[in-house]
Amino acid sequence: MIKKLASSYLKYKICVSGAAKTDCCAAGALEKAKEIGREIVRQNGVLVTGATTGIPYWAAIGAKEEGGISIGFSPAASEVAHVKTYRLPIDYFDIIVYTGFEYSGRNLLLTRASDAVVIACGRMGTLNEFSIAFEDQKPIGILIETGGMSDHIEQIVEWARRGSGKIVYDSNPRSLIEKLIELIEKEKVVKIEKRPFIPAISEVEK
Repeated sequence: MIKKLASSYLKYKICVSGAAKTDCCAAGALEKAKEIGREIVRQNGVLVTGATTGIPYWAAIGAKEEGGISIGFSPAASEVAHVKTYRLPIDYFDIIVYTGFEYSGRNLLLTRASDAVVIACGRMGTLNEFSIAFEDQKPIGILIETGGMSDHIEQIVEWARRGSGKIVYDSNPRSLIEKLIELIEKEKVVKIEKRPFIPAISEVEK
């Protein structure tokens, strides 16, 4: 007989989307991306990214420093292609899913596999992920004051004349994730148990 677990171990799946090349990002954007990764873990989440460099990579560093789980969706079809053809990182990930659907197909799977999407800095690819999430009516958090697309999203949404969407804006990583989880919870059928945050060993030693 299969026994049921005594309590739920489900976590929020939160995608971080942002510029892989960060020359368009504001000063301090990478540190904020890192803090977003930490906050996702602290608030009972799993980080999901496009398994790439730049903003998503720094979010992965933050998540792993906090002792959390980091999942990457690669545009490549194999580990060999991921490393040698796309020249993308493999560290700071617990799992990399090799989609084989190039960047545009990867973006679709990435956002749809997530409960919500965070936009930080960003260029055209980030805008693509944002528009997919918007069309799918996903909760979206915009980390403003990080440069790139993130500082223009509000204007783009206004120009698009498709409503305000399920979007929250904040320059503070902690409060942004708090607001985003509130949006996620409004639509959750299976509720995620709130559990106290246990800091990483490195933080306890401090």
